[in-house]
Amino acid sequence: MAAAPPPPFAAPPDGLRAGDLDRGVAALRERVRARPRDFASWAALGSAYVEQARTQADPTRYAEAERALDRALALRPGHDGALAGHGALAAARHDFPGALRYAERALAANPYSERALATRIDALVELGSYERALKAARDADARRPGIPVFTRYAYVRELRGDVGGARRALERALASARAPGDVAYVATALAQLAWRQGQYAQAARRCAVALRADPSYVPALETRGRVRAARGETGAAVADLRAAVARQPLPGTLVALGELYESRGESARAREQYRLIHAWTRLARANGVNPDLDTALAAVDHGDAEAALAAARAEWGRRRTVHTADALGWALHAVGRDREALRYARRATATGFREASFFYHRGVIELRAGSPSAGRRWLERALGLNSGFSPVGSRDAGRLLEGLR
Repeated sequence: MAAAPPPPFAAPPDGLRAGDLDRGVAALRERVRARPRDFASWAALGSAYVEQARTQADPTRYAEAERALDRALALRPGHDGALAGHGALAAARHDFPGALRYAERALAANPYSERALATRIDALVELGSYERALKAARDADARRPGIPVFTRYAYVRELRGDVGGARRALERALASARAPGDVAYVATALAQLAWRQGQYAQAARRCAVALRADPSYVPALETRGRVRAARGETGAAVADLRAAVARQPLPGTLVALGELYESRGESARAREQYRLIHAWTRLARANGVNPDLDTALAAVDHGDAEAALAAARAEWGRRRTVHTADALGWALHAVGRDREALRYARRATATGFREASFFYHRGVIELRAGSPSAGRRWLERALGLNSGFSPVGSRDAGRLLEGLR
């Protein structure tokens, strides 16, 4: 079942946010070739490689990023830019304890480092420390208000169920956006927030703003594809998701496209998307990325349930977020352990985060654990919130409710 798209988090390298990233990388490479002891340029290059890996779904860039950042620290030990870059690299590899350590070291050297402030929030969110993340967001807003901080502040509020507060923070960010990349980034975050609330017309308008600013912005294409699928515009949805997958073949987008094919009866094309997830997982692991949560979410419904459970358990041992709780609960359900699954499904829905796929999972698990009234209530909440949260999940939720009636 396709998970909701994550917020398009990024704190792009300083000086490159508004420009062309590939050209910026090329210029930095020329600079360090001409001035090999320029530690600041080595740090900027390392951070740019991290961003390039993220935007191009190319984990092979992480090794280059690590070498550049290590070179910067060898030339200038304790340089805050290199430490912040290492924090962003650790977060990109899903090493969130490492990301937090590097962010704290960078902030000790420079309390106003935008990248370190943003990475500290990301790490605390991904470790499930939501109270500390909110405090870190408030601290960052006081020290360095700006788009990377505003968008993270919004997501921390949304995780706590404060959708209105999240929207206001994002509107504040959009009002301050000037560069096309910033407009696309924030408008997409607003589109995703609206989509998660089932507000498809508003989500479509936000996607249009994002794609006017940057027609190639992949998170906006993906979100528009999900919106179109929810509205029954399947041909256009397939086109958007195929364009997104062609540029960034990430697990969440591959599952979304696979499920759309599956809902249209195109089983062979659906299986092709699910197979690509395994290829991405192997490449990610080979380049130091921990993909266990992505693997678990995809494998529960479209792979090996036992492997999904092992991956979800491993991830729960590292970070106890609502997303990890949801994945572990759903994996336990897939192997028939619904009473144990219920504990995690309840934890996934405990913070107030309004995510229809979580509600659907809890509804199914409540039913299988012997609570039909609770199951029906959570299934109704899922479809009431976002009736098109997943081509397959929405269909199955509707069928279950019909059976209960």
